[in-house]
Amino acid sequence: MNYLTVNSYNSCTYMQPSLPQHNRNYMLVDSRKVDYFVKQKESALPYLFNVIANSNNEAQLAESLYILNSMIDNGVEGVDKIYPVLSRLNNTTSPNIQTFLAGIYRKTQIPDAFGPLVKMLIQNSLHPTTSNFDPNEEIGGAILAYLNPRFRN
Repeated sequence: MNYLTVNSYNSCTYMQPSLPQHNRNYMLVDSRKVDYFVKQKESALPYLFNVIANSNNEAQLAESLYILNSMIDNGVEGVDKIYPVLSRLNNTTSPNIQTFLAGIYRKTQIPDAFGPLVKMLIQNSLHPTTSNFDPNEEIGGAILAYLNPRFRN
């Protein structure tokens, strides 16, 4: 793995991620940064895993999950192997992180992620949070994907 290649993105200036706000229900990320990581393919995964494993910054975590989701969409392999890293976020109450996490779990169909998805849905039903969008839509969609034979690997 070439850390220099992955970390050389630091020499560029990127827009900081911006979480959804009252007037918009989506996150803003710098598409150049996303494209950079997606083009790095599997060599960028250790860097993203490190951020996800160690950061407590919601915007940084959501951005990293967004990049990871884009990597899955572009056929990057090995994302399913990092459930132990992603699982640290399973107990989050952040609708932003829950939404991205559910999308990743839906696409990767990691068997161990089914229980945490159900837990998130129940937790959100018992203790709803105020948000610009409903994370339960993505969580419920992920659960349905696990149950629907069409989506099974």
